[in-house]
Amino acid sequence: MSTPAPSDVVALAERRAEARSRKDFAESDRLRDEIAELGWTVRDAADGWTLAERPPYAVLSSVRDLPDRSADPDTAGVTVALLVEGWPEDLRTCVDALLAHTSDDVRLLLLENGPTDAGAVVHELAGSPRVEELHVERPAGWAEARQALLRYDTSAVHVLMDLSTVLEGDALGPIRVAFEDAGVAGVGWRGVNVVDGWTEFVPAGPGEVEALLGYLFAVRRQAALTVPLPAKARFYRNADMEWSFLLRDSGAGRLVAMELPVRQDRHRGYHDTDPDVRDRESRKTYDRFLQRFRGREDLRLKT
Repeated sequence: MSTPAPSDVVALAERRAEARSRKDFAESDRLRDEIAELGWTVRDAADGWTLAERPPYAVLSSVRDLPDRSADPDTAGVTVALLVEGWPEDLRTCVDALLAHTSDDVRLLLLENGPTDAGAVVHELAGSPRVEELHVERPAGWAEARQALLRYDTSAVHVLMDLSTVLEGDALGPIRVAFEDAGVAGVGWRGVNVVDGWTEFVPAGPGEVEALLGYLFAVRRQAALTVPLPAKARFYRNADMEWSFLLRDSGAGRLVAMELPVRQDRHRGYHDTDPDVRDRESRKTYDRFLQRFRGREDLRLKT
């Protein structure tokens, strides 16, 4: 059960709301900091504000506050980046499997994308020296959050991975071997190809593919930094395929799908998202993909 905020903190939050209504943002920020010093966080919403006890870890305002290390050289081998938007038990299962089935030089980067019920678990898991935690107050769309993680990371290989993806063996070892081929830009667990007519993507077998899915999508960091994720993609679905074609169109290299010791648990991003939001945002991304790439038969694989 949450603890009610003390009356003096509530009074400060009310004064802050008044300052915001006057567009006195300097005063609003000062009051926010004063509230934080008292151990509380004020959260704004369309219908007002709420107060929450300040957690025992740093929380940035947004992903835009993450350091941009794009210009830094590669300093590590592999980072697995997880976007956390709730479902603490899924997170624990995913991270435990990663720690059990990857070598000690593989780093895990966990971003809690807005206040969720998984923040405490993110903090707990960051007790491992291989796990780094990041928390932001204001949630970002899929592409913006993922791009911020890419800019923050300095590993040669950056792995986009969903919490529903659970390793059952060494999946990253074969991926690292695949990247020894300088012509490979991305390696993943599930690949797809677009059908004639460009109406949909269908699953592809192991080998070179036209697009990789974001369940487990490893990319060469230097290639990814030159080809940003589709900025308008707020939802993941179809955005990973759009990004795949952007990477290939740039000449970054081939995309390869592999059979890997991986299982997929319930995919929350699809099954537990409002269907109207899911379908609307997915359609926007696919329409944008078609506008840019439909008819580009030079990007089709010859069979």
